[in-house]
Amino acid sequence: MLLPILAIILGIVLLLWSADRFVEGAAAVAGHLGLPSLVIGMVIVGFGTSAPEIVVSIMAALDGNPDLALGNALGSNIYNVGLIIGVTALIVPIAVHSTIIRRELPLLLLFGAVAGVLFWNGQLSRLESLLLLLGFFALMGWTIWTALRGKDDPLVAETEQELSSHAMTLGRAIVWLVVGLTLLLVSSRMLVWGAVSVASALGVSDLIIGLTIVALGTSLPELASSIAAVRKGEHDIAMGNVVGSCMFNLLAVVGIAGVIAPMEALSADIMLRDWPVMMAMVVSLFVMGYGFRGEGRINRIEASALLLGLVAYNGWLVNAVLMA
Repeated sequence: MLLPILAIILGIVLLLWSADRFVEGAAAVAGHLGLPSLVIGMVIVGFGTSAPEIVVSIMAALDGNPDLALGNALGSNIYNVGLIIGVTALIVPIAVHSTIIRRELPLLLLFGAVAGVLFWNGQLSRLESLLLLLGFFALMGWTIWTALRGKDDPLVAETEQELSSHAMTLGRAIVWLVVGLTLLLVSSRMLVWGAVSVASALGVSDLIIGLTIVALGTSLPELASSIAAVRKGEHDIAMGNVVGSCMFNLLAVVGIAGVIAPMEALSADIMLRDWPVMMAMVVSLFVMGYGFRGEGRINRIEASALLLGLVAYNGWLVNAVLMA
C-alpha cells in the first residue's frame, strides 16, 4: 500500500502547484485578451480554483467511481467553509463589503437545497446531472452580467490589485496555462488512483475517501489563496473564492460526474450525514457573511465554531469507518 500512499501525497503536492500555475496563466491570458478585471476574477479565477475538484471528479467518474466524485464535491464544500473560512478568519477576521458576494450567498443556499432534492430519491440520473450543468451555465451568465455591472463594487479594486501583482507576458501566460493544465490532469490521475487503491486495501468506501483525503487535497489551493488574500486585506476575494468554489462544486463537479457516470444507488449516508452537514456549513456561512444589519463579518469566535464543526464531522466519519 506504500505506492498508493506516495501517489496520494505526490498527487496533492502537484495538484497544489499546478492549480496555482493554471489559475495565474488563465487570468493573465484573459487580461491580454482585454476582459474586464472583475470578469476575470469571478469567472476565470473562480473556475480555475475549482479545477482540481472538476478534474478529479471527471477522472473518478471515468474510472467508474461516481461515489468518489460525489464525496469530493460535498466534502470540498464542507472543507471550504469549515477549514478555509475557519482558518482564514481565525488569522484575520473577514469583513464582507462586496454587494456581489452578498447576492451570491442566497444562491449558494438555493443550489445546496436543489442538490438535496435531487439526492433525495437515492440516485442522480444523467438528466438531473444535465439540469445541474444548465444551472452552472446560467450561473456563469449571471456572474458575467453582474461583474460587468458591478464596476463600483469593492471587489473590483481588490481584484485589480491581485491581478496586477501576477502580471506576465502573453507567451509566459500561455506556457503556465498549458503546463498547469497538463500537471492538473497528471496529479488528479495520481490522486484518484492512490485514493481508490487505499480505499480498497482498507475496506473503506469510495464515498468516505472522497469526503476526506480527496476533498481535503482538492481544497488546499483555495486555502492557500484565501490566507494570502486576507493578509493583503483582500477580504472579499477570500470570501468570494469560497462561495464561488462551493457553487461550482454543486453544479459543475456533481453535474459533470453525473453526466459521465449516472449514480443509480447513492449511499443513504449522503442524506443522513453528509448533505445535512454541508448545508449546516452553508447556512452558517450565510448567517455570518450576509450582514443583515450592515456589512457581513466573520470573527474569531465564529471561525473557531466552524473549525470545531469540521473536527466533529471528521470524528463522525472515523466512527463510521470503525463501526463498519
